Amino acid sequence: MNAAPTFARAIDQFIDAMAAEKGFSAHTIRAYRRDLTEFSAFAADREAVTVADVDPLTIRGYLAFLHQRNTKATIARKLSALRSFFRHLVKHRELAESPAEGVLTPKQSKRVPAYLTVDDMFRLLDGIGSSGVLDLRNRAIFETLYSCGLRVSEVAGLDLRDVDEAEGLVRVLGKGKKERIVPIGRKALAAIAAYRQQLAVEWKGTAALPEAVFLNKNGGRLTPRSIARTLDRLVAACALAVPVSPHALRHSFATHLLDAGADLRVVQELLGHKSLSTTQRYTHVSIDRLMETYDKAHPRR
Repeated sequence: MNAAPTFARAIDQFIDAMAAEKGFSAHTIRAYRRDLTEFSAFAADREAVTVADVDPLTIRGYLAFLHQRNTKATIARKLSALRSFFRHLVKHRELAESPAEGVLTPKQSKRVPAYLTVDDMFRLLDGIGSSGVLDLRNRAIFETLYSCGLRVSEVAGLDLRDVDEAEGLVRVLGKGKKERIVPIGRKALAAIAAYRQQLAVEWKGTAALPEAVFLNKNGGRLTPRSIARTLDRLVAACALAVPVSPHALRHSFATHLLDAGADLRVVQELLGHKSLSTTQRYTHVSIDRLMETYDKAHPRR
């Protein structure tokens, strides 16, 4: 057994391993580092200088500290980061056992994911203008998000070679750099084509166009944050009554497919979910609607 490393060294080693072995995104890596650094500061205040000084009581105390300012979902995520961190240390013989394994995850209430009705979804998409290249780009982005059920980072990361117009398919690089192939609808393909054609006119030809599908006004790849800000403006313009994020369009995609009778495992594949239980969250929406219909229609309810 090696001498127990300091938190700073252990966190650096863990983050390097996550980037190299797991292929995590830069956003995920930053979240891990932030959570682990926060815990190390808490532990240091309680004289836990090295990782070997941490015991289950330290971690339970940290969770109690988090309860004062965080939701249960956030606490669960931070505990998950600690478990991964200490498992890594055990695997690499820095610790004999993990102090986090026996600590229970806080019970969370099951939330129905936010989504739009079909009418509201059409209202949003049909409300996007077509008077210029930015309007055409925005329509193409959100038609693609809804058509394919992609994460906003996946849409931002699309390159032209990923879109197979002839086959109606898109190649997506998802979480953990896992690739999947998903169908794309005719309306989304038409929106992308209209946008790229107008872009070529403004760039005076396609030869100089960047490989990224969706570009900012300076010709660089559009970021997930920019897409979210654009959606905020569109939602405000069409006066939808519910808050809408890019992820809500993904939720809407899943909910509408399940409502129409799609198989749960097919939707799981389309979304790129590792676990079926993650996809099953969307069935709550359908079941609620089913019960509402039953209560209204059944003669002996």
